[in-house]
Amino acid sequence: MLTQTQKKTAESIVNIFETSEVLGNYGQVTLIPGDTGHLTFGRSQTTLGSGNLYKLLKRYCDHSGARFGERLEPYLPRCKRKDTELDEDVKLHNVLRASADDVVMRDTQDEFFDQEYWQPAAAAADKLGLVSPLSVAVVYDSFIHGSWMRMRDRTIGKVGTVTEAGEQRWVQTYVKTRRAWLAGHSRGDLHATVYRMDAFQRLIENDQWQLSLPLVVRDKEISEATLSATPPGCYVGPQPGSRILALQQPLPRGLDVRLVQLGLSDRGIDIRADGIFGSASQRCVKEYQASNGLPVTGVADIDLIAQLTG
Repeated sequence: MLTQTQKKTAESIVNIFETSEVLGNYGQVTLIPGDTGHLTFGRSQTTLGSGNLYKLLKRYCDHSGARFGERLEPYLPRCKRKDTELDEDVKLHNVLRASADDVVMRDTQDEFFDQEYWQPAAAAADKLGLVSPLSVAVVYDSFIHGSWMRMRDRTIGKVGTVTEAGEQRWVQTYVKTRRAWLAGHSRGDLHATVYRMDAFQRLIENDQWQLSLPLVVRDKEISEATLSATPPGCYVGPQPGSRILALQQPLPRGLDVRLVQLGLSDRGIDIRADGIFGSASQRCVKEYQASNGLPVTGVADIDLIAQLTG
């Protein structure tokens, strides 16, 4: 059995692979050309094409406290039928980004990825006889990234079962087998993902089978401090209307910025709801002011904020 810290560390390694963040980026929206998964979202990047994006959003919308549930619910039928036009739906992308500010969404993602990926991966590792935290992390990565069973069977074909080969030799062979498969895949977008196996190979070379902290994976520190930090890009404040928003240094960031951006997006303004009030946000505020007969200042005052977020 892995300790809770070992489990979090294994998950964090895959978070780094998926979103370059130790705790994962709960609001990350990704589109990779040629990716059959199409629209991809969340801490561990679940996809429209797999049907799991629908499952995640349905679970969130069913929660009575889901702050963005009413905004996301109309998209559920299209997610369920895997409508690839959602790949280009900017309004949906902005709501998904904003939903990361809701602790309900973050908890929903944690529960979803645990039940859909971690628990099956841990069970598969246990069934095979893989017990070290690093071994379980390798299996979990393949459950997230895909093709676990195919690579498992190829590895068994090369060195036999875990019992026959020994756990460390078996995992090393698996990592090399999977790397070769990724590098030679017919899908070009998978070629670049060999870094995942390279990172595992470095952990193996450093004898990190127990995933003892601290670790560095792809230049990211995994430690007690980073595991207990606030997830990146998630805002709990300031509340809308508690300040005016204008282009300044340092750039204003926070929940109020995100909700103003979301309000502009709802009204047809082409904006990315990233929670940062930069020059693009200033330009979009000016565009909205000009089209609504307001003084074109680029500043979101208290009245405008109330109008956009009310």
